[in-house]
Amino acid sequence: MPSSSERPRPRPLSELHGYGLLLRPWDAESGADVEVWLRGLTDPEFQRWNTPYRPVTGPDAARESLRRGARRDADGTAASFRIADAVSGTALGHIGVNEIHPVLRRGTVGYWVLPEARGRGIATRALLLTARWAFTGLGLHRLELDHAVGHDVSCRIAGRCGFRPEGTRRGAILAAGRRDAFRDAHVHARLATDPEPPPPAVTATGTP
Repeated sequence: MPSSSERPRPRPLSELHGYGLLLRPWDAESGADVEVWLRGLTDPEFQRWNTPYRPVTGPDAARESLRRGARRDADGTAASFRIADAVSGTALGHIGVNEIHPVLRRGTVGYWVLPEARGRGIATRALLLTARWAFTGLGLHRLELDHAVGHDVSCRIAGRCGFRPEGTRRGAILAAGRRDAFRDAHVHARLATDPEPPPPAVTATGTP
């Protein structure tokens, strides 16, 4: 078991830069951030594969959701970032490390990309950048990633980012649009000791 000096400690989140992206903490008091958060969580493709524990259907719920996330960021149990283009600052999506366990040095990563930003390698680049920070900045040993069985895009992104498939957890996540039914999840994981995948090719505009 790691000593107290080896365990990740809560700290203010800083910006992450790399692969043509800027990752920064969400601002619950920003109307623009609330709008992006609401669009992401109400997007039909997001809802096909993800079911938030609490419904987010309007600006007030979106703001409160961001505030809850900020509290988790502050106490060190999570780290949530708004993904943006490094040049234009245009919002592209979200990525976060959740359920951070300070003793086991483990966390679970999740992400989504806005509809207009898909097909540009955003999730892959954001995941590579966040994983590097989680291992070197937070001192985590293991990052887990799961997705609904059948979500082949997420499966490919996980593989490109060095997250090895580890099997299927039965009935592990909520069914689409339901809080009274469950579906299976495909599990991937990457360790701090695993080789880091090669960096993606990025043009000056941040598009692979």
